[in-house]
Amino acid sequence: MAQPETPSTDQPDPAIIAAQNDAFRRLACLGVAPDKPIPGRMHVTSSLVEAGDGFMDEAVKATGAFEVFEPDNDPEGWHDFGSVEIRGETVFWKIDLYEANSDFRHGAETPENPETTIRVLTIMMARDW
Repeated sequence: MAQPETPSTDQPDPAIIAAQNDAFRRLACLGVAPDKPIPGRMHVTSSLVEAGDGFMDEAVKATGAFEVFEPDNDPEGWHDFGSVEIRGETVFWKIDLYEANSDFRHGAETPENPETTIRVLTIMMARDW
């Protein structure tokens, strides 16, 4: 009789990554400092900037305040994607995790480790996708 497979312990913990992504997003968008440093950068697309009249500021604040994570928009449980509505326009945001010191060429090998991972938050109009 075959033994059931033991779940791999090599998989990153989604709850840790989600908490770090949330903390980084709140820092980048709302200026709320996390308990521990979480390195990263925020980028916005040119169409978001060109929307003018405070639109980008509203989109950034809404991204920072986003809390509606469900299986459809967060299948891995990492809290790395969301969609918000600003003045009738759909705005997407996405967090990508890279290996620190890799010039953003390689995905993070240990995404739950903030000492070896850098986050990049991109906020864009849905039409930019």
